[in-house]
Amino acid sequence: MSLVLYNTLSRRKEAFEPLEPGRVRIYCCGVTVYDYSHLGHARCYIVWDTVRRYLMWRGYDVHYVQNFTDIDDKILNRAKAEHASMQTIAERYTAAYLEDMARLNVLEADEYTYATQTLNGIQRLISELEQKGYAYPANGDVYYAVRKFEGYGKLSGRKLEDMQAGASGRVTTADSIKQDPFDFALWKAAKEGEPFWQSPWGPGRPGWHIECSAMIRDRIGDTVDIHMGGGDLVFPHHENEIAQSEAATGKPLARYWMHNGMVNVGGEKMSKSLGNFTTIRDLLDAPHGPDPMAVRLFLLQGQYRKPVDFTQASIDAAQNSWQTLRDGLLFGHQFGAKLGWADVDDAAFGDPAAMRIDRDSDPVQRFQTAMDDDFNTAGGLAVLFDLAKDLRRAGNVLVHTGAVDTDADSLRHQWQTLVCLAQVLGLGVQPEAEPESESGLSDDDIATLLAQRQAARAAKNFAESDRIRDHLQAQGITLIDKPGGVTEWHR
Repeated sequence: MSLVLYNTLSRRKEAFEPLEPGRVRIYCCGVTVYDYSHLGHARCYIVWDTVRRYLMWRGYDVHYVQNFTDIDDKILNRAKAEHASMQTIAERYTAAYLEDMARLNVLEADEYTYATQTLNGIQRLISELEQKGYAYPANGDVYYAVRKFEGYGKLSGRKLEDMQAGASGRVTTADSIKQDPFDFALWKAAKEGEPFWQSPWGPGRPGWHIECSAMIRDRIGDTVDIHMGGGDLVFPHHENEIAQSEAATGKPLARYWMHNGMVNVGGEKMSKSLGNFTTIRDLLDAPHGPDPMAVRLFLLQGQYRKPVDFTQASIDAAQNSWQTLRDGLLFGHQFGAKLGWADVDDAAFGDPAAMRIDRDSDPVQRFQTAMDDDFNTAGGLAVLFDLAKDLRRAGNVLVHTGAVDTDADSLRHQWQTLVCLAQVLGLGVQPEAEPESESGLSDDDIATLLAQRQAARAAKNFAESDRIRDHLQAQGITLIDKPGGVTEWHR
């Protein structure tokens, strides 16, 4: 089997072949750090985290670079509104982004790169473009001459002639210093009261598009294997990156371009103006908010290139689905000792890094077949649910009968396969999150309550018996009444 992925540039699925066999270099367009990250960011970085994890699971040596845009008009506006510096705002929301992603189990990048730390590379790239005739200065600004680049529009499919017709009569005063209304800024002259850096064209700051081109070149080189980002970045941001980088180097900026779909809320595009804007932390910290893994599961249930509609019903359904997977993932911790597994007390028990699963087994082959088809996470999740449901069924049988009709070693292989494949999708749970750590009831407490319930039943006080049962159930304790007046329980 070979991995195929959809390439935005060619508009078709292509077999994946990195520049260097066995090694994948990825650049992911990161956030502009002026506010808390929202559900659109959650989808973007969960999707690309999953792609990265799968490539690693397939055996590739992956080098994953992600940027932070920490020079931008939005950051400056936020800084002015809060009477703070641009650096203070950028550092605050960079830290917040990392906190939010950690809660969603998004791995940290191998390298983070920042526009403020790439000023030399940015100016060097602008100078090269100017020398080659692709850029020109104007009143302290520097602009890219779009029509000089023959391939402009090849990523988005847009043609300048069509855009020019659509923009007729909308050229602003600011555009008058440009040679062409479609030219875009590489360097912006300093404005009063704004931070600036010295340059050959005078004090100023870089434009947004040139930042990524320079950061890619500085951190990875002229060409990356995969360039990732949200679908809203195809035009103009990624189109302009291509124009800048390829004009300077004469080489493709990326072999493959991947873009994720947007998040809608109740059928409408998520935006602050519509009042349906939800940050990651507001969602997770709300009373009765979803488990972060339920959010991740929800965002992986759809095809990554398509829009996804966020509703309360959809997140509730994902929460229920996560409970099924969670039960399966905790199976070994709950039942391994009863099944006689010898390593349940080992420090590495439950750690997928210490597990060796059969890559030729049917579940693994079905999982890989799905994921090899343009990272079909919905198909991969179907395999996980099959495993989790079987394990949950076995757990129920074990609780109610004290034995299982499946070989203990087979159950062990199923559980380890589930744990390992779930990790590829970034889904995991720690056993200490089990209800017993939250209920505060010790085994002695439970024994006392069971004795009280038994006494109530003997006195035919069934209301009190039911009250104690319901109280225990609310604490995550399930009772099983057996013949002869014997009651067993489990957490």
